[in-house]
Amino acid sequence: MSDESLPYRHGIHEAMGALSGQWVTAVLASLTARPMTYSRLLEHINRTEERLGWVTHERPLRQKVLTDTLHRMQRDGLVVKIDRPSTFGSTWYQLTPMGRSLLRALLPLAKWAEDHRGELNSARAAYAAAKHDDSSSLPPS
Repeated sequence: MSDESLPYRHGIHEAMGALSGQWVTAVLASLTARPMTYSRLLEHINRTEERLGWVTHERPLRQKVLTDTLHRMQRDGLVVKIDRPSTFGSTWYQLTPMGRSLLRALLPLAKWAEDHRGELNSARAAYAAAKHDDSSSLPPS
């Protein structure tokens, strides 16, 4: 099958670009229920990851990484920054309609991953074992 026969290729590329960055989905999921201040968002993501046992990320989300992630998501129209000078924690973030739409579009992908988690883990383990076997059979340098 040639690339030309995949009319959705460009769309997939665009969607994956919007999802680039390991914390984008965490921000989308965290803001789905309500807008949050920057500090609350950072705390919520890190607490959620800690509760899950850090299975999706290796270490806590840092402020600089969250700031960069939010800037990219604002650029892509997924998140909007709201300044509320009259309230404590005056900078809030919320999903845009497009951000909510993207999160809904991810649900079938999440279901696919859940359905194939065992197969994915088996394939990854087999690949790692084969790579280890290949490297152990190399002559010493």
